[in-house]
Amino acid sequence: MEFYTIALIHLLAVASPGPDFAIVLRHSIRFGRRAAVMTSIGIGLAILLHVCYSLLGIGLIIKTTPWIFQTMSYLAAAYLAWIGFAAIRSSAGSYTDQQNGQSLHLSDKKAFVRGFLTNGLNPKATLFFLSLFAVVISAQTPMNIKVFYGGYLAFATGLWFCLLSCLLSYSKIRQFIGRHGHWFDRAMGVLLIGLAVKLVVSDLI
Repeated sequence: MEFYTIALIHLLAVASPGPDFAIVLRHSIRFGRRAAVMTSIGIGLAILLHVCYSLLGIGLIIKTTPWIFQTMSYLAAAYLAWIGFAAIRSSAGSYTDQQNGQSLHLSDKKAFVRGFLTNGLNPKATLFFLSLFAVVISAQTPMNIKVFYGGYLAFATGLWFCLLSCLLSYSKIRQFIGRHGHWFDRAMGVLLIGLAVKLVVSDLI
């Protein structure tokens, strides 16, 4: 029952719109399936970072030490805003290659790093996993089971976004995106900047 509870909570969390969803959607639209999948893998592996925080108790230190939490919030906000402003500057001409069936190029390394940083710098994700391991998972649960939970959460997150990347790569969707891609890009930019502002504002309140 503990595992099923964790799996359900995680599914609801990962399916909700947020920085991870926005960056995968943007990379699918702008750079194609491969870049989006590499971004998804980066997001999935970043989950292990939050799991380690929680298992080692570092997450509690982050939460109870205001300046560390604020620093993480500001770094995450600055990173999301930077990506967002780049997306807003997207022009219709930048999607000419996509209309011809090709995608703009983003290296595997850059796509992976962007996914990893988007999730890894998100303090909300740290708090989510800290709460999950502190409240949902019993203190009597063996460490090897907790490690298994962490591995599952990382795998499930990466798989979810990989499936989303593949869905957005279907030909009809790609053709539609090719015609309106710059508007999607700008919308994702606004969303990312909005998430950045929300991080800063919620931290100040």
